[in-house]
Amino acid sequence: LAQAFSKTGAVPSIHLSICTVLFQTLLATMTTSSVWDPNAANFDMKRKASFSLFSMGDQAERPMPDVKGDQSKDTHSKLWKLMESYKANDVESVQKDIVAQVEYKLACTRFNFSKEDAYRATSLAVRDRLLESFNDTNDWYAKKDVKRAYYLSAEYLLGRAFQNALVNLDLEPPFKDALTGLGFELEELYPFEADPGLGNGGLGRLAACFLDSMATLSLPCWGYGIRYSYGIFKQDIIDGWQVEKPDYWLAKPVPWEIPRPDVTYPVRFGGRIEDYSDDKGCWRTRWVGGEIIQAMAYDNPIPGFDTYNTNNLRLWRALPSEEFDFQAFNEFRYSEAVDQRRKAEDLSAVLYPNDDEYAGKVLRLKQQYFFVCASLQDLLREFIRKPDRKWSELPAKVAVQMNDTHPTMAVLEMMRLLVDVQKLGWDEAWNLTRQTCNYTNHTVMPEALEKWPVDMMQELLPRHLNICGEINKRFMEELTKMYGDGPKVWGLSLFQEEPFKGIRMGNIAVLGSNKINGVAALHTEIVKKETFADFYQYYLAK
Repeated sequence: LAQAFSKTGAVPSIHLSICTVLFQTLLATMTTSSVWDPNAANFDMKRKASFSLFSMGDQAERPMPDVKGDQSKDTHSKLWKLMESYKANDVESVQKDIVAQVEYKLACTRFNFSKEDAYRATSLAVRDRLLESFNDTNDWYAKKDVKRAYYLSAEYLLGRAFQNALVNLDLEPPFKDALTGLGFELEELYPFEADPGLGNGGLGRLAACFLDSMATLSLPCWGYGIRYSYGIFKQDIIDGWQVEKPDYWLAKPVPWEIPRPDVTYPVRFGGRIEDYSDDKGCWRTRWVGGEIIQAMAYDNPIPGFDTYNTNNLRLWRALPSEEFDFQAFNEFRYSEAVDQRRKAEDLSAVLYPNDDEYAGKVLRLKQQYFFVCASLQDLLREFIRKPDRKWSELPAKVAVQMNDTHPTMAVLEMMRLLVDVQKLGWDEAWNLTRQTCNYTNHTVMPEALEKWPVDMMQELLPRHLNICGEINKRFMEELTKMYGDGPKVWGLSLFQEEPFKGIRMGNIAVLGSNKINGVAALHTEIVKKETFADFYQYYLAK
C-alpha cells in the first residue's frame, strides 16, 4: 500500500512510515488490555482470566472424573463419552486426519496442496495425538497430587519437534505409510520445520535434554522460560567471515506451540514500596506504581520415549498493558501510539541482548525477572488452588530448580509473593523458600557470576532490593556470631562494594536453596572447594 502511494505521490513520505508501523502492528498478534492497575498492589498469582465471571470452569477429563458436591454425572456425560477414546493410528485413520487438517485448518484443497502444506497438516495431526497424552498426564498429576518439579532456565535449545514427537509416540511407521499413500515422503517434510534456537550448545542443550529425560522417566516436571521472537542468530559466511543475522523462527505458524491467552500474569517494574498495616494490624510492605508488563504463556508439549507421559515447557511472551495509545495517534504522535508495545516486546525479543552498555544490562535484568515472576506466580497458583492446601506443604509438593544464575531472582521473588501477597510471616516464608528452591551452577569462576548494580535494582525492582537487604542483615548477624567480622564474612555477604556496589546473584542462590550442584560430579566438587568454598564450610559448621 505504501509503495503504491509513493509511486503516485498521493501521500507525503511521513505517512509511509505511519503505514508501515500500523501494518506491522496489525500483522502482530494482538492482546487485550491489562486488567491490573499499576497503583494497586498484591494482585499477583491471579491470571487475567481470574478477573472474569466466566473463568475457572470444570475441566473435562479422560476418563470421567469423580463426582464432587452437587455436580451431576449426567451434566457432561455426552462430552465425556465423546472424549473417552483416543484417535486411531491405523494408516487410513491417519490419512483422514491429515486431509481434514488440510481443508479445515489450512483452508487448502487438493488443487493447491504443497509439501509445506503437507508438513503443517501432518504436524497438526501429530499434535492432536500429543495433546491427548498431554492432557491425560496433567490430569493424572492433579489426581494423584504428586510432588512437582519446575525447571527454570533462560535457554532451551530444543531442536525440531516433528520427528521427535513421532518417534517418542511410536507413530513414525503409520504416518510414513499414510503420507506415502497420499503421494508424499515423510523424510521430505522434516526440513520445513523451523528450528527454535532459544539457547546455545551448552546451557540450552542441557536444559532441553533434561526435559526429554524427565518426560521419558515419567517424572512430573515442567520447564519455564522465555519465548524469544528471534533465535540465537542465523549464521552466514561472507568473504570468509561469520556474519550474524536475525533468526526469526516465528515467521510461519508453529504447530507445536499452544497459545494460552487465559494464562496471563502481571509483571511490575519500577514504582515504589510503601509501609502499611493490614486488616489484622500487622505491619506490611507493598510494592505499587511503576509499569505493568503482561506475560502470556505458550505451551510446548514434551513427550517421553516409550511412555504415556507428556510434560510441558511453558514459555512466556512479553506483551504491553495497553496495545495502542489512541490519543497519541489522534495527536499525530504516531510512533508513540505503539511505543508501549515495542518496549514490552523488547523483553522477549532476543536471547542475551548485548549488555556492553547500561541499557543492555537493564534489558537483561528485566528479561530475567520477567520470566521468573510469571513462572513463580503460575506454579504457586497451581499449588495453592487445591482445596484445603496449606503453605506448610509447599516443600513436600514443589521443587524449583534454577538453571544457572539467570533465574536466581526466584529466591527474592518467592519471598515477595509469600510475604507481601500471601501474608506469611518472614521466618516461615524464608524457611519455605530455602526448602523449595534448588540451584545448578554452571560457572566455576566466582568473578563470572552475575552481579546487578544496586542503583539498577533500586530503579527496576525496589522491593526485591529491600528483601535482599533484610535477608543479608539477618545473615550477617548470624555470621558475625560464628566468625566475628572480617574478609570471610564480607565474602559471604549478598552485597559487594567493589568494583561497584551490587548484589551477588550466586550468593543469593546458594543461601536461598535447599540443594546446590554442578553439571557433573567433578563440577560439584569444584563448586564446594573453590567457587563457593566459604559457603560450603559455613553449611558444614551448621
